[in-house]
Amino acid sequence: MTPEETVDYNIKVAWHAISRMYNTQAAKHDITTSIGFVLLNIDQENGTPATKIAPLLGLETRSLTRILRSMEEKGLIYKQADRHDKRSVRIFLTEDGLRNKEISRQTVRHFNLKVREDIPQSELDVFFRVVGQITTMIEGKTLYDNFKLKPLRSAESSAA
Repeated sequence: MTPEETVDYNIKVAWHAISRMYNTQAAKHDITTSIGFVLLNIDQENGTPATKIAPLLGLETRSLTRILRSMEEKGLIYKQADRHDKRSVRIFLTEDGLRNKEISRQTVRHFNLKVREDIPQSELDVFFRVVGQITTMIEGKTLYDNFKLKPLRSAESSAA
């Protein structure tokens, strides 16, 4: 099987292309794709608990901490103790954060509208269903339950 014939390769290539496209647009506003996605997931009125953002984006807590620190340094967000639970910190958007959230929203919306102009809804429905099934398989954590490596043949093992 060539890389081009594998599911994961095609998903990775598509995501990298999307990420590069978004980063090109984000760089025009001195942010990154990651910052844009975080901005999109912060509630404008009530802020968002810092602990809720990483799971929304599929990020590790350490990665989110670095992104939030960068966003705070850029003046896009500020942190405030939660009124109801003083142990929790909520993330709020500054005026610059609100402006960049809107830029991010319009950028994502434009991409999705352009895709929908060129790809029929019936094909997108199949795409969403397949991607959903793959995600369910992976999140079920049973994909490799009965997986066993096959012994290498002597020619393969000597080449390795």
